[in-house]
Amino acid sequence: MVLLTAGCSLFGRGSEEQPSYKIITKDQDKEIRLYDSYIVAKTTITGSFQDAQSEGFRILAGYIFGKNKTKQKISMTAPVVQKSENEKISMTAPVIISPNQNKSWTMTFSMPSHFTLETLPVPNDPRISFEKIDNKFVAAITFSGFWRETKNAQKSQQLKDWMKGQQDFELISEGMFAGYNPPWTLPFLRRNEMLIELKRK
Repeated sequence: MVLLTAGCSLFGRGSEEQPSYKIITKDQDKEIRLYDSYIVAKTTITGSFQDAQSEGFRILAGYIFGKNKTKQKISMTAPVVQKSENEKISMTAPVIISPNQNKSWTMTFSMPSHFTLETLPVPNDPRISFEKIDNKFVAAITFSGFWRETKNAQKSQQLKDWMKGQQDFELISEGMFAGYNPPWTLPFLRRNEMLIELKRK
């Protein structure tokens, strides 16, 4: 997931604001988190994962870089999240994403915490909308390197397999890819995650 941001070092480590959360359970590279409420700007694109990634990022980046009614620039946050709108939850099989298969993908940027839905600048692009995300439980698996669709699917399945042993929670979404770094970040320093929303049983 490309993430263009000012103020990063040559190694691509940024200081962008991130949605706050509390770690409920941790097991090496896997966690269950309880996120605080936050607001996202989002857009939905039809195409391959890579095409939607590029187009969705361009639309949302334009908004925060000043393409809004007040021409206000908004601080970059992390992560950038991309999820498929076509997948249905499956407990038994990995989701294999075809690079050439057209699907609907929603990309989100979390908004800086000092904004409310009422104070966010109005976007010039009608494809952008906003949503307040309520407190939620999320399972996460962290990994480095460049994103690959097959790797995303593998990590999502690893997370699902781990969650089978977490008896207090059940999965309520498919995997969502989250990227935290600018494109020049060295692969072994990249922070990527697959996220799955949960509910307590």
